[in-house]
Amino acid sequence: MATDRYQGRYSPGAAPGTPAGPVPADAGRFAGRPARQVSGRARLLYLAALPMLIAGIGEILGGDPTGMAVELGSFALLVSGAVLVNEGLKAEDAFRARKVARPPAFPRKIVAAVLTGAGVGLGAALGWGLGAPGIGFGIGATLAHLAAFGLDPLRAKGMTGIDAAETERVALAIERAEAMLSETLEAARRFADRALEGRVERFASAAREVFRTVEADPRDLSRARRFLGIYLTGARDATVKFADIYARGRDPQARRDYEALLGDLETSFARHRETLMIEDRGALDVEIEVLRQRLKQDGLA
Repeated sequence: MATDRYQGRYSPGAAPGTPAGPVPADAGRFAGRPARQVSGRARLLYLAALPMLIAGIGEILGGDPTGMAVELGSFALLVSGAVLVNEGLKAEDAFRARKVARPPAFPRKIVAAVLTGAGVGLGAALGWGLGAPGIGFGIGATLAHLAAFGLDPLRAKGMTGIDAAETERVALAIERAEAMLSETLEAARRFADRALEGRVERFASAAREVFRTVEADPRDLSRARRFLGIYLTGARDATVKFADIYARGRDPQARRDYEALLGDLETSFARHRETLMIEDRGALDVEIEVLRQRLKQDGLA
């Protein structure tokens, strides 16, 4: 099992200038990643649905199929609303973290408000019927939900001076790159090795720095897309392949090769972060070809 190494100013072998106090070896793994905003109110919506589940179970024991159907239906609507609003908040965080972004394709928070209102209205129908009181409770719950959590982002955002078509292309390219990076991180979770996962996280941070650079200056997006596509595809394929190899036998040579590849990719991203848009095309083509050959030689692609 991998363990974290901590080192302070007075630790044996500490380099001059090492800060006092414990410093984790993987302290940089979350660099460049926005802190995820966890909404306690959104999480409490799961608890708010539990009374309807308990009541529905009680109706089962009491032999009332109609009451059971209504209360379990209300529970299902409320839980669905809770799931969607939590996912909507995550999508909103990702939207706000980007300089150029398209609005979420599915308005999760708005649909969650409607489902929550329907769940409350259905639950109220047992006591007040399906008439005006139940509808009123449902509308009130919908409005309260929207007031508490707001609407989903409904408009694309971009940089000043970039036309709408260019903004759309940049947003789409970054979305694809983020999806490929997510696949890489998902494959890394199969390692069951915290130290290796931390290396992949640091690589992801370097990649996201390039994403932000592309968003800030998308004048040569075609080259940026090619750069990101080749490197991220290579990283994803190598990670998936290594996860398969490592799961079979914890091959130390495969691990060394993979860590060396990650280090090279991380260095390349850091180097191109500021200069990607003005880098000489020939030099970039050569580096891409070298990466392709490296992946073939290491058997990771």
